[in-house]
Amino acid sequence: MLTGALRERGVDLLTTQEPGGTPLGRRLRDAFLETEESVTPMAELLLFAADRAQHVEFLIKPALAGGRVVISDRYADATFAYQGAGRGFDEKTVSAVIKLATGGLKPDLTLFFDIPIAAALDRMNARGESGERANRMDFEAVEFYERVRDAYLGIAQREPNRFQILDASGSVDEIQRRVLEVVTATLKIA
Repeated sequence: MLTGALRERGVDLLTTQEPGGTPLGRRLRDAFLETEESVTPMAELLLFAADRAQHVEFLIKPALAGGRVVISDRYADATFAYQGAGRGFDEKTVSAVIKLATGGLKPDLTLFFDIPIAAALDRMNARGESGERANRMDFEAVEFYERVRDAYLGIAQREPNRFQILDASGSVDEIQRRVLEVVTATLKIA
């Protein structure tokens, strides 16, 4: 929805996702998310870093150099929250891995769609009931998701100019309106 609205306004953009924004990233995503094998927290951290390094170098940097806006579904903050807080890595280790993978490249704006954990779990269960494929990250304990959410809220507190918290408990249309307000203000477009 955001991509379509921005394109209607003439914004030249690239949409992507992590993990899986590049061909290598898609293979890493499949290997990680679809495996039934136990994955160590360090392997998980480094897998996401490998995907991000490839993503930054071959997709994001060229798009930015060409003057394009990049919209990525997840980026380094996800690693800080999921692998750092969720898996229990210390901030120094996670920050060093992120910096290595990104070369220090940070987004101008990060949107965090905040919702109470219970409501998020209900939505994940509804996805599964509708036939949408679940992945291994959908089966964590409630405490894991609480640590992840707290980490995102901590980032928002430390970086309020970059990080915007959006209430995701409303309707899709309500959320989209707010997203568009925040993004167009950041891009300074009408």
